[in-house]
Amino acid sequence: MGKNIRNIIINSIKNILIGILIILSILTITKDYQTTIKYKIVEEKERIGKITIPKINISNYLYKVDSEENTIEKNITILKESNFPNILFLAAHSGEGRIAYFENLDKLEKNDSVFLIMDHKKYTYQVEDIWEEKKNGYINVNKTVENQLVLTTCSPNKKNTQLIINCIEKDS
Repeated sequence: MGKNIRNIIINSIKNILIGILIILSILTITKDYQTTIKYKIVEEKERIGKITIPKINISNYLYKVDSEENTIEKNITILKESNFPNILFLAAHSGEGRIAYFENLDKLEKNDSVFLIMDHKKYTYQVEDIWEEKKNGYINVNKTVENQLVLTTCSPNKKNTQLIINCIEKDS
């Protein structure tokens, strides 16, 4: 009988420990879920637009310039030099990986379409010029031309060089 009681106690302790582990798992999942929901709500509040480039399968949200989401390490980034709707500069990583949103930017050609939704309005742009220039923190573009969308990323072929795609708004 002593052996049976010992087994009952051991099994009871095991069941209690399993129960505690299950409860801790549920609490952790709930906390993670709440954090995810909170993050998604903040992220959605920070969204101000969306860019779509059908030719290279891009469809991504854009975030306020001062948002933590508006960083090249997370998303396609609106550069602070932008003055929308006159000129909008967007930058993103190329290469490979989860954040390489502009990995196929070099596949764009003159006259390809780029779509932008900002302020609940749809803008249609057409690729006008494509060039590369040395990376120096600046993009040499004619800022007197209105309604431009400038896309930039690292050159896929040359070190210390950036690829620039200049798009002009078409009548939407």
